[in-house]
Amino acid sequence: MAQRPFLQGARLKLSAELNAFAGRLGHRFAKPEFLIRAVTHSSMVSAHRDDNQRLEFLGDRVLGLVMAEALLKADPNAPEGLLAPRYNALVRREACADVARQIDLGAVLKLGRSEMKSGGRRKEALLADAMEAVIAAVYQDGGFDAARAVILALWGDRIHNVADDARDAKTSLQEWAQARGEVPPQYVEVARTGPDHQPVFTIEVRLSSGPTEQATAGSKRHAEQAAAAALLKKVDQ
Repeated sequence: MAQRPFLQGARLKLSAELNAFAGRLGHRFAKPEFLIRAVTHSSMVSAHRDDNQRLEFLGDRVLGLVMAEALLKADPNAPEGLLAPRYNALVRREACADVARQIDLGAVLKLGRSEMKSGGRRKEALLADAMEAVIAAVYQDGGFDAARAVILALWGDRIHNVADDARDAKTSLQEWAQARGEVPPQYVEVARTGPDHQPVFTIEVRLSSGPTEQATAGSKRHAEQAAAAALLKKVDQ
């Protein structure tokens, strides 16, 4: 079924809550409908409301272009081999979700009842997607320069510190083990706590030579990376 034009072109105003969010975002919307659509999750779709999925697609591309441009400017001599992991660190889901939490995007999301009950306002994937949709809303409302200004302000020091963030501890640990004739490290989930919608994982990483380390985080990926970083620090002294 084809989507209907967003609210049939009705003249809209932002609620006080969304006005406050726009202030945290750093953009004054000439056309409020763009922001309203951006914070509307698919679980809220009805005959009178479009969701933000198409905006996510656009926002991802706008974010990518801004970050590629920013990285080239920040380090004019960096080769592509260094730029690529830095870029990935800045645009990946975790980075987008972190920025979304920074501006409390979850608080203004329009979610269906089931999504709210399952903790949707805190879900990393949902926050990351919504952040991309909001970027697209700024782009559609104010153009590329406006979107660039918002992105650079929100990502801030992440861009200049990304060389550290881009280091992949799991890859580094595997390279360390292989250089010493060991098999790749093993990662084992040793505990899982918390509710289903907000689990907490404890991961143990093990080297064939014996050393182990554990780490706990809200996603397996984060826990694995943290455990790898801790073990690498222990053995590479």
